[in-house]
Amino acid sequence: MVSDPAPTTTAGSEVRRGTRSGAVGLVGAAVNGLLGFVLTLVIVRGFGPTGSGAIFTAIGVVTIVGVLCCAGADTALVWAMPRRRLGTRGDAARLLPVALIPTLLGSVVVAVVGVALVGPLAPVLFDRPGGDGPALLRLAFATLPLTVAMTVLIAAVRAVRPVTAVVAVQYVLVPLVRPLLVLAAVAGGAGVVLAFGGWLFPAALAALACALMLLGPLGLTSGAGLRPERADWRTFWGFALPRAASAAIDASSMWLSVLLTTALAGQADAGVLGGVGRYVLAGLLVMQGLRVAVAPQLSRLLGQGRTGDAALVYRRTTIMIIVLSWPAYLVLGFFAPGFLSLFGPEFGAGATAMTVLAGAMMVNSGVGIVQTMLLMSGNSGRHLMAAATGLVLNVGLAVVLVPRHGVLGAAVAWAVGIVVENLLAARAARTAVGEPLLTGAVLRAGALAGAGTAVVATVGATVAGRGVAGLTLTVALLLAGGLLLLLDRRVRRVVRAAAATLRPTAGNRHDEGAPDRTAVAGAGGTKEMG
Repeated sequence: MVSDPAPTTTAGSEVRRGTRSGAVGLVGAAVNGLLGFVLTLVIVRGFGPTGSGAIFTAIGVVTIVGVLCCAGADTALVWAMPRRRLGTRGDAARLLPVALIPTLLGSVVVAVVGVALVGPLAPVLFDRPGGDGPALLRLAFATLPLTVAMTVLIAAVRAVRPVTAVVAVQYVLVPLVRPLLVLAAVAGGAGVVLAFGGWLFPAALAALACALMLLGPLGLTSGAGLRPERADWRTFWGFALPRAASAAIDASSMWLSVLLTTALAGQADAGVLGGVGRYVLAGLLVMQGLRVAVAPQLSRLLGQGRTGDAALVYRRTTIMIIVLSWPAYLVLGFFAPGFLSLFGPEFGAGATAMTVLAGAMMVNSGVGIVQTMLLMSGNSGRHLMAAATGLVLNVGLAVVLVPRHGVLGAAVAWAVGIVVENLLAARAARTAVGEPLLTGAVLRAGALAGAGTAVVATVGATVAGRGVAGLTLTVALLLAGGLLLLLDRRVRRVVRAAAATLRPTAGNRHDEGAPDRTAVAGAGGTKEMG
């Protein structure tokens, strides 16, 4: 059942809504990125390449198996709930048991089987037969239902609460508590198992917080019906099941590479790749923050047949992603040795790999949120085809390249998979929506952001090298260039217009502060590191 039509809004108001919510998502993404870097720094400094490789491997198991057990239900909630009515008389609450019951039952079965198979699995994933591998795997599988519950409940909050609620839980609470608990384990002289437990524990806090935040909007405290109809199951899982496979591929893109590197090259190389991956995926937090803001909005617009407005929101969002992400990835590629030196001298071997992956991520961010657009249009099958193609290329090339080239081989395989998947998804999204997505304005934004940063980075690297000194000089030059641009009246006019768009007014405060009955701020899926 589709919710009653909302009052007609203009394309401009839709863009302003997306931009305001996007600003909140970007702030959350920045906090998440900073805290994620702190977490990685604590792990690699506290346990070195081998110990951090073991923890990253265990996190990879949780991430991949958890996404498989979610079976696409999280993205399906973000797609379906904005098209339904909220409150006591609404039909949105009926989707909660449709999503939770199968995923929790499935995760319990997988947890039991996984714990039983720890013996044969541990030697495959970990270097030391008698080390911490079995204990890490037992803990990962035993807490799997909790991880799945957190993921599904966060998705429901994304669909029925303002974006600030999602940011508070997913981008602040969880990433803040994790490094604190891991640091406490390191300071107390605990091993990798207890540190991994510290990484897992915030899932319980997040699940509880999300459950409480769902009570009001879904009318659960005032008698809202929770009994699904047959059509609810059919519609929901008809979307979710194709998404289940592509979601596993999305979430495992990083961790699959880590696991393959562990098996084919060793745990130390996997630790280096984990450190490289943290830097590379940090740039995607800009895209992730904007996805959090606009995914349900795109679902609502596409559900109402307003493809032109949806494409306009997409293009504005993509320009923001390019302008904010491309300079970061170019700096990351130019000064990979400087970034990795912060982790320790053992991680310098990943410099070339990080440069390769930075280039691939520029393609990923350059096509914007095409995968979210594809999913919110209901085309989870097409998304699966693109993701599966990227996966086959990643695994096939990794098997060939990793034994000979280690971290660099894993990076090349992962990069090829990323580029091919995103190009296929961009083409499929253009066909599904029937509107131009990558227009001249988007291409010009990429050209300006890329060329300007490349020139400054080349100067910095030439003068001071690719280490910390060159990195510092380049960042200083980029900041100075940004300040000089503000002297231009036209640039200041654009900045003032953007600031006015981001500032809620009396006329638009409802969009920011209260759930709309047909759509509220939320998020789609993302490729991110735990």
